[in-house]
Amino acid sequence: MKLLSLLFRTFAKDFFIEKTHMQIIKTEIEGVFIIKPQLFKDGRGYFFESFSQREFEEKVSKITFVQDNESKSSYGVVRGLHFQRPPFAQSKLVRVIKGAVLDVAVDLRKNSPTYGKHITVELTEENHLQLFIPQGFAHGFSVLSNEAIFQYKCDNFYNKESEDSILWNDKNLNIDWKIPEKKIILSEKDKTSQTFDFFSSPF
Repeated sequence: MKLLSLLFRTFAKDFFIEKTHMQIIKTEIEGVFIIKPQLFKDGRGYFFESFSQREFEEKVSKITFVQDNESKSSYGVVRGLHFQRPPFAQSKLVRVIKGAVLDVAVDLRKNSPTYGKHITVELTEENHLQLFIPQGFAHGFSVLSNEAIFQYKCDNFYNKESEDSILWNDKNLNIDWKIPEKKIILSEKDKTSQTFDFFSSPF
């Protein structure tokens, strides 16, 4: 009986952990990961685990997410480049529920070899990719589809007094948002963000 119990626990571990794992893809910037979940499809549609605390901590980082956010935007909207200053800095795990966006993360860690560099990843409702962005980054995205619903997890709560931003089209960052400039839609706040020349990193 003990042997059967052990065999069952081993089988259950293999089936529920190994068979439902997410593929973790390293990027050229340390600490930033693309996460590709495994989809299970049949005639009804599909199923996948969008997040597993256990697996995330095993393969990416120890973390406790405390807030989930969602936004809806139309084609041409650019949101960013946003961050919160310590002690309210945020790590984010981002994904798209509907549509497609170009997601952007800019390294603001002053001792990082990739300081001032950025990574872009297209997140869509078809590819189901997620992007993990640790603390010490500015984040933004542009909407490539007619409409996009964007969701993300944060490991720190929103704090208005600590929020900050860098200009979306800063010449030093040279980000290609994949949207014609005449069609880009910005908030008034994002139009007046600081440039990277005058930015002093708190990270």
